[in-house]
Amino acid sequence: MPVGIIGGTGFSEIPGFEPEREEVATGFGAVPVFRGELASKEVLFVPRHGADRRLAPHQIPYQANIAALHSLGCTHLLATNAVGAIREDIEPGHLVVPDQFLDFTTRRPLSLAEGFDEEIPHIDVTNPYCDYLRRLIAEQAWAMGLVIHQDMVYVCTEGPRFETPAEIRMFAQLGGDVVGMTGVPEVVLAREAGICYASVCVATNYAAGLAPEPLTAGEVYELMDKVRPSLCELLTEVITRLDPDADCLCRR
Repeated sequence: MPVGIIGGTGFSEIPGFEPEREEVATGFGAVPVFRGELASKEVLFVPRHGADRRLAPHQIPYQANIAALHSLGCTHLLATNAVGAIREDIEPGHLVVPDQFLDFTTRRPLSLAEGFDEEIPHIDVTNPYCDYLRRLIAEQAWAMGLVIHQDMVYVCTEGPRFETPAEIRMFAQLGGDVVGMTGVPEVVLAREAGICYASVCVATNYAAGLAPEPLTAGEVYELMDKVRPSLCELLTEVITRLDPDADCLCRR
């Protein structure tokens, strides 16, 4: 059973992972999937922003990505996400593992059943992220001496613009801890497909109103360049120790 990785902004390759590219056809379009071996396990890597890394957050084929991984037998999925910190104690470079989300997207497909004559999937998302994977990520991060924040709330906005300071103040009042543009509907579609899913978020900057300077995409890539080696090591360690038969609420 292959393990899936969806690589976000600034995360397009993993040392020691030499995959072969294949185009996987789905009912939502074809997806480039890179299949190879890492930590003695079969790994399926999907670049979230496309093979040429040019898709904006609102253009990402979320349905096709999850459908492709599901069709290839993926049971566990690790995602990387660049986020802005809403809390001052989450510093740029810190890792964040969300356990809840707030959805402020406006025009994205939210189900794999859309466009098909299937029963409406009223899935339970009391625990949208896999507890087993979240715990495994945190344990390995601690062992590596990385700073990681658990049980965080991920706020997803439509993008591609950054948020206003007023929006960030609202998100903070609603309990948000970090803000990004790609976490939803990915997590929802994975749950619908029965895939255990967890996100490793990298705080690349403070959100609008907290940052001392105007936000730029350049600082996001610059921070990801610094964090990428340790993030790759972390994912490799998680995959090494991942037990595909581990019990969790997702599997039930």
